[in-house]
Amino acid sequence: MESITFASLAQIRVLLVPVGNIRRSTFEKCAQDIRSIDTVRLGDLTTDVKDDRSRFMPNHQLASGYLHLTYPSHPRPDSHTPLSLFRTSDFPLIAIGIASCGENDSLATILTQFQTSLHEVFPRESMFPLASNCFVFEESDSSTNINLGDNFPGLVVIPSVMGHKKTYVGTLIADLCSKVLVELATVMQILESPLGNEYLNATLFPILPPSSEMPRSLDDEVRRDSLPLLPSHNSQPELTTPALRSKSPLGLKRNSTMSPGLLPTRHASLPPTSPALPPKKRPTTIGAASSHGRLFKVLADFFLLAGRYQEASIWYTEAIVLFKTPQDAPWHASALEGLATIPVVEAWSSTNGINGTATDKDPWAESADRLTQAISLYQKASPNSEPEADLPLLAYLYCFSVLRHSTLLYSVWSSKGWGPLAFTTMIQPGPSPFLPATLPNNASATSASSARNSVAALERLTSITGITRAQIAASLSQAHGPWLLHLDARERVRVLEYIAAMFGSLGHVRKEAYVLREVLGCVMDLIVCGREERAAGSARALNSGMTVRNSVLGGSATQGTVGIRENERTDGNESLLRIVKHVCKVHGVDLEAVKLVDVHAPPNRDSQQSQSSENSEVDEDLLQSNRDPFGWPELQIGIVREAVAVAEALPDYSAVAQFSLSSLKLLHPVMSSGDQHHLYSTASRALLTAKRRGDRRAVDYWSGKPVISIEVLPLPIVRLPIEKPISILSQSAAGATSILAGAKDPFLYNPRKLMSAQTKTILVQNEPFELVVTLQNPYVFDLDLQSIQLSTSGVPFVSKASSLVVPANTFHPVTMSGKALEAGTLIIRGCIVQAPGGVAREFVLPLATEEEEERRSRRRSAIECEAGRSKHAGLDSRPWEKLSKRGSTQAASSSAKKTVRYLECKVVPEQPLLRIRRTSLTHGAVMLYNGEMSTIRITLENVSSLAVDLIRLTFDDSTIAPAQQALADGDLSVFDTYETEYDLVHRPVFTWNSEHEPHQIEPGQKRVITVNCFGKVGCTSGTIHVSYAFVQRPQASLQEPSEVFYTRQLSYPVLVTVYHMLECQGMDILSYSGATTAISPDDSDGESSPEAKARKSLLHVGDIADWCMFSIEVRNTYGLPFEVTFERKQEGEVQWRTAERRATSGVGHASVTSLVPPGSTSRIVLPVKKISLSEEHVSRPIPMLSDRQYVVTTSNLTAAEERAQRELFWYREELFKVVHGRWRENGGTRAGDLSLRQQRMTLPMLEALRVETARVRMTLVRYDDEGNAQPVSVDPSGSKYLPPPNEFVYLRTSIANLSPSELILTVNLTLEPSDHVVYQGELVDIPIGRIAKGESYEVETPVAFVSCGRFDFSAEVCALGRPRDSSLVGYGKMRIAVTDS
Repeated sequence: MESITFASLAQIRVLLVPVGNIRRSTFEKCAQDIRSIDTVRLGDLTTDVKDDRSRFMPNHQLASGYLHLTYPSHPRPDSHTPLSLFRTSDFPLIAIGIASCGENDSLATILTQFQTSLHEVFPRESMFPLASNCFVFEESDSSTNINLGDNFPGLVVIPSVMGHKKTYVGTLIADLCSKVLVELATVMQILESPLGNEYLNATLFPILPPSSEMPRSLDDEVRRDSLPLLPSHNSQPELTTPALRSKSPLGLKRNSTMSPGLLPTRHASLPPTSPALPPKKRPTTIGAASSHGRLFKVLADFFLLAGRYQEASIWYTEAIVLFKTPQDAPWHASALEGLATIPVVEAWSSTNGINGTATDKDPWAESADRLTQAISLYQKASPNSEPEADLPLLAYLYCFSVLRHSTLLYSVWSSKGWGPLAFTTMIQPGPSPFLPATLPNNASATSASSARNSVAALERLTSITGITRAQIAASLSQAHGPWLLHLDARERVRVLEYIAAMFGSLGHVRKEAYVLREVLGCVMDLIVCGREERAAGSARALNSGMTVRNSVLGGSATQGTVGIRENERTDGNESLLRIVKHVCKVHGVDLEAVKLVDVHAPPNRDSQQSQSSENSEVDEDLLQSNRDPFGWPELQIGIVREAVAVAEALPDYSAVAQFSLSSLKLLHPVMSSGDQHHLYSTASRALLTAKRRGDRRAVDYWSGKPVISIEVLPLPIVRLPIEKPISILSQSAAGATSILAGAKDPFLYNPRKLMSAQTKTILVQNEPFELVVTLQNPYVFDLDLQSIQLSTSGVPFVSKASSLVVPANTFHPVTMSGKALEAGTLIIRGCIVQAPGGVAREFVLPLATEEEEERRSRRRSAIECEAGRSKHAGLDSRPWEKLSKRGSTQAASSSAKKTVRYLECKVVPEQPLLRIRRTSLTHGAVMLYNGEMSTIRITLENVSSLAVDLIRLTFDDSTIAPAQQALADGDLSVFDTYETEYDLVHRPVFTWNSEHEPHQIEPGQKRVITVNCFGKVGCTSGTIHVSYAFVQRPQASLQEPSEVFYTRQLSYPVLVTVYHMLECQGMDILSYSGATTAISPDDSDGESSPEAKARKSLLHVGDIADWCMFSIEVRNTYGLPFEVTFERKQEGEVQWRTAERRATSGVGHASVTSLVPPGSTSRIVLPVKKISLSEEHVSRPIPMLSDRQYVVTTSNLTAAEERAQRELFWYREELFKVVHGRWRENGGTRAGDLSLRQQRMTLPMLEALRVETARVRMTLVRYDDEGNAQPVSVDPSGSKYLPPPNEFVYLRTSIANLSPSELILTVNLTLEPSDHVVYQGELVDIPIGRIAKGESYEVETPVAFVSCGRFDFSAEVCALGRPRDSSLVGYGKMRIAVTDS
């Protein structure tokens, strides 16, 4: 609609009418050229009229001043016809038709079309327009044969080749203005008659009666005869006949309200054919009963339109003096409005665009006071008769008077005072009156608030002009009230629109939004009423058509009719919706939170925009979590309901869905469940309707960020590929040591291991995998998702989209599957979600790395820190306003791009797949005796299309974990640590001989592998792991071989039951004595059983000094008897040399078997040759069978104790290499090994087991007379010598060096009791000298026993050059029994 102009009382309205089939673009172009002529100089007005009709013409050709023109878009409504005399300036006084013609167009047709258009635009009884003409513009430059002649008056052809068209058009418009002034004089002549004045004062808003009731002037007949008989543009063709003219003078219509004096308006474009009559004096016979104030006021209005402001001011002043009665209050107010307008147009004419300053402080104050008085008069005015007809007009006049006063104040305020800019704004405001150039940031009434002028800029205008925004707003608020209901719909919308625009320009955005809501209500009423009228017309036409058809066909007219839905026109819908969005945004509701997207538009692949959208999505949850509430929720929800109702009434179903879903997204925390259900169902129906009607738009996904997390489910163990370096194939098998110590890493803290734990998830090419996507629904209704699928990049990926329903107020996990088609890196960015009726949208989910978490933490801290730092008043506290002014947001936008990481998966090449077809176990269980060995056969089948060329087996059992934990704790002693490691390494539960098993399995083939299972006490379960791979893959010739390969693993659990039936205990090692071998195994005395003979034969050895006896107890705790066998596997020989001879004794294999009944204990005795280990051997530390490093020893032993410990360990290990035990089920086939690892060795056992460094043999001899040595008799057991008393015998001590090196020895003899023994020589430190390896030396000492009894002799051999505590290298003893017999 056209804007309200302050100086509209001084403007002549020119209506531009399109004629014929002129193109819109051509009409707009021509109209734009015509509208550029907004003023006409008074000096350009010419007329041939010289009588009283030229009273409003300029006094002379050089008169200064202007006629102001305005170009409305519509004529006045019919309801404003009573204002034709009261407010003539509101009506189009000039009508200009715009037509285009070609070579084949007829000017007569164009003229007829122009007259028809005028007949359609102006009502039949209207006195307007006062002048009219049709401008015909040629379309082409080609010459046309157009001859105007005298047959086409009222039509002007403008050739296309004409130069200075604007000047020519300005001349034509000046001619039309001249004719208007002439016609105004004619109207004034009629009103000056007594009867005209009576009609002028008859009612509040008078109109002229029909011409038949008006008295005829004396010159009417002359003027009528002088006028040509041409049809009027508002008359029917038959009205031009003389007969009709006689009945209706001057060819006027019969129901016309115009007087005969108004006839020239019908022929304003034709010059008169008769000379002008001499001017007559003004009539002075005005009726005495009627006041002439109204006449003066109308006269002043005409002078104001004619640009003669002095005369207008005089007549306004005269009229105001005469307005006394209350009925004249509107006329009084209108006169005041005219007086308030005159200073503005005079000031404009005096400056005419030249900058100047006013001398008065407030030159607009007088005009403002007059307008204030006029407003008061309009408000007090009340119609005495016909209130239904007058009240709308009074309301119209009152509202426009208020707007004129507000426009005055606003124009002066926005133009920084009284000056040319203010005058131009009040006279020619242009299409944007509320965008003054004096303000830095211009904004429209419905633009974003961020583009509005700041408060500082607005207050600066107040300080300059002295006019406050409150004054303008108070004046403007007077127009808003219940009287607006009396206005017709178009004027009501115009007034409200103007009020809202001025409020918005003043910065009162909330008031603007309040008034805009009323504008929307008025417009929607018009739309609904127009739709109902069209529907009624269509129904009537349809019903009549159906009735005629039924009557023709002989049918009944009561049958059902066909409903016809007309296509709604969408022109202007976008403007209304923009107003709705602005109103809601003012109240803190962004109805564009959910975007409308053109589904047929090509997708935007701008990487920078994609990156920025990803970054905004990443920070969206942070902003939402720290968003403060704004506005009154109840008011916001009410406004949302109005917005949805407006969109439904247009109808715009896409906007209905957008508004409903946007309000749901923003206001669901404060919405009731009923409102949420209603809006969601409304949006769903609107989307379906829009899709059915072919709407190209669809809503973006609206429910916030639905994806909370994405987790890739680990592949099943049987399908999980394990990366191995290709170099492992060239290395030997790690053996059983790989199961030691649980924690394979030798370091307590290894950062490399932590980094390796964050490796990518491994997937397999062409094999499906699953992901768990967690979705959220914060609403009270179930959220339907039409489609959800994964968004990935990298290698090609196939995933099937699925639809689902997310329950209300829940976090809902969804399992999705897909597969990668190529090997490489698969990046899972997020999910692509599509709601029903909407478009799909990608929601990215960055990886929660330490860098990302730190960035989010800093961002959150910055937002929380700024939340209470600054205060925001009014509309600046809206979320998006605060966000735009937040420093953290600006810093984040100006900072460098951050790298966003996503979930990455490594896709390995396609892998083979095996399965366990069958096994030899029943129910996967095996039962064994302790130490028994069994076999398990497993059949493997290749169910893939790839071959298997590598098979490795690893094992696990229930005894490994506790042992590994004990080793990891480090609380075990060195000996226990070794035993634990030995048990893990050398006595595993499961073993496999890879050298005798196949490694190649072709697709579809089967292979059998054999696993040995060993019975170990404490083992309850175990697992057999089969690792396999396809290593030798075919590769392209130029492709580099891979440095890694991937294996898969099959696991077969085994339930193990081990029965503990035999226990070994009480191990002992004893030295041989003479009694042991005193009885020959061939003697027949004693026991004669084969077992006894075998035992005696076993115990009978050569030199008892080289042997010791190994004994152990075996207890049977089971219910069956077992045969226990211990065998000795010892090789070598014992050599020694004396001064007389050299002896050699061989060592063979021996074994002893014993049947151990249930519940009984048997001791097994087995002779074992003494063992000799080198010093280097026994000084070695106790080894560790694992590969652990940096193990700190916590032992507090001394060096001697540590040496003793090592000797015990190494001699024990050597003993267990010699002696082995096994068992066999009595009468059965089951057999196994018997372990001795639980037995400990003590120092006495060590002394009995190891070979002495220097061996000492003590014997008693006597010499006969010939000097031959004779041995002294020995008792039958061989343990005691029996020398005679009081007789000298010789104690012969033989010392043999059994060490690997020569020794320097001394001997110390001890004779007990020494008081009864007589000896010769020294007993202490008897030098032996240097004895080489394997050599021996004898020392003889004469002794005599002087009493009977038992004597104990001993000899200690010491080596020189050794520490005192280790100098003893040999020891010998003997027992002597002296008797008288």
